[in-house]
Amino acid sequence: MAKFSAEEKLQAVARYLNDNESYRTIGKSIGVNHKAIQKWVKQFEYNGVNAFIKQCTNYTQRFKLDVLKYMTESGTSTIETAAIFNIPAPSSIIVWKKQLETYGVDALQSKKKGRSSMKKESNKQPNKYLVEGSTEALQARIRQLEMENEYFKKVECLSSRKGKITTKDKVKVICELRHKYSVKALVTYAGIPRSTFYDMAKKLDLPDPDADLKAEIKAIYDEYEGRYGYRRIRDELANRGRKVNHKKVQRIMKELGLKCLVRMKKYKSYKGSVGKIALNILDRNFTAETPNEKWVTDITEFKLFGEKLYLSPVLDLFNGEIITYTIGSRQTYSLVSDMLEKALEYLPEDHQLLMHSDQGWHYQMEKYRKRLQSRGIVQSMSRKGNCYDNSVMENFFGILKSEFLYLKEFESVEHFKMELENYITYYNTKRIKAKLKLSPVQYRTQFTQAT
Repeated sequence: MAKFSAEEKLQAVARYLNDNESYRTIGKSIGVNHKAIQKWVKQFEYNGVNAFIKQCTNYTQRFKLDVLKYMTESGTSTIETAAIFNIPAPSSIIVWKKQLETYGVDALQSKKKGRSSMKKESNKQPNKYLVEGSTEALQARIRQLEMENEYFKKVECLSSRKGKITTKDKVKVICELRHKYSVKALVTYAGIPRSTFYDMAKKLDLPDPDADLKAEIKAIYDEYEGRYGYRRIRDELANRGRKVNHKKVQRIMKELGLKCLVRMKKYKSYKGSVGKIALNILDRNFTAETPNEKWVTDITEFKLFGEKLYLSPVLDLFNGEIITYTIGSRQTYSLVSDMLEKALEYLPEDHQLLMHSDQGWHYQMEKYRKRLQSRGIVQSMSRKGNCYDNSVMENFFGILKSEFLYLKEFESVEHFKMELENYITYYNTKRIKAKLKLSPVQYRTQFTQAT
């Protein structure tokens, strides 16, 4: 928009007041938006000729607050408020309002004109827009005071013994406190450059600040028999009330030579004969909102001591929990029917459930289908030769073999069965699922308590 002199603005105002021309007509004739004419008229009504005399626009914090308070209490528009207080640009009021709402009263403080000094302020506080008196500001200030007090006590203790504090002494104190406070805040308060601190800290023979964390990581790794990688160890630390970045856990494990022993093996499922018993109702929708809404089942094979063993578990898609299982040396129908009967003991009467499996011959048996129907259970089957339709169950078998079968040594088949029971108990109650951040039983308990 072109600039207009005070005389041109007065002429436009006179046309509106004396000749009764509209804002749009006047604006169109001089090439300006009609809102500008409206603003000039309002300014003239409140301030007369002085409204068009150039004013100092470096307003004080008090003035800005008075303007905003007046506009809120009186309900005037920004244009009218600007006219009343003789503010040339009504948009300035909108900017002040946003600054106050977003950053607080301090954001309205007038800035000094001219080039800013190149000198760094050593006592500059983080987040200068924290609202004074707010909870965040108070917490930040309390944290700052705690750091300063703790640093001062340690430095004072050294000065009482030595008489003079050296940079080396300051570095030692910062190394002691770095696990509680940020290094940036500590070196700023101590008055030493960060580069100096890191350089001297490397040369000093100081105690390892992560010694306790390393011991805890090693303990978790041993407790879970090397099955946990850095992500699950990070989650277990968080469950124990110690939040640590996953990159730090990964670095420490590398230093300690701790490596997850689990290697996922490819698994080919038993497909059985192809039939047309039930549709694929599950359709790879592996999520469930409540417990006992969707169950999946399958059979896997183990070869031990020259024998074959077959495992038939049932898994709840709500939390990945193994509801129950059966194990036998032959693939008889009873392997599946016994599993089903045991699982139904956990299912409330008249409960809506979807039971999904592959097209194995066990699940095509009339007895199996009728037993499901007797409890009002909807049967679902994977498509022909498609293991991905039951991938959650396949994934469990892969985990079971990687974390259990391939890692442990067994003395006999009976010993294997006993250890299998222990592993499934561990899987349900202790092993953290990455998606849930909890074990299956912990997640179900949390859900039950919440509802």
